[in-house]
Amino acid sequence: QVQLVESGGGLVQPGGSLRLSCAASGSIFSIYAWGWYRQAPGKQRELVAMIGSGENIVYADSVKGRFTISRDNAKNTVDLQMNSLKPEDTAVYYCNALLPLGPGGVGDYWGQGTQVTVSS
Repeated sequence: QVQLVESGGGLVQPGGSLRLSCAASGSIFSIYAWGWYRQAPGKQRELVAMIGSGENIVYADSVKGRFTISRDNAKNTVDLQMNSLKPEDTAVYYCNALLPLGPGGVGDYWGQGTQVTVSS
């Protein structure tokens, strides 16, 4: 079984920074892609950033220039550096991993979520 565990959430003031981390453990040979998603109260879950193989990185327009996603394949971890945080960034942040389960199979795993609150 594959599990994702997040850390780094918390309370920060507007303009501050946080770094979220997510570690995958279990039966893992490789990870196709990582994603960070967030869900604010009363809102749908949305993609924040995604990183695949090589230099394939995608950011939501709302976080471009402020957030940076990175991965460490040796450690099976993904990070999200969040700078210049705004109250609108307040949400539960989830990490997601796509990985092979076998020939032709793909697993879609999610972390438990970590709360990020941006408030004065």
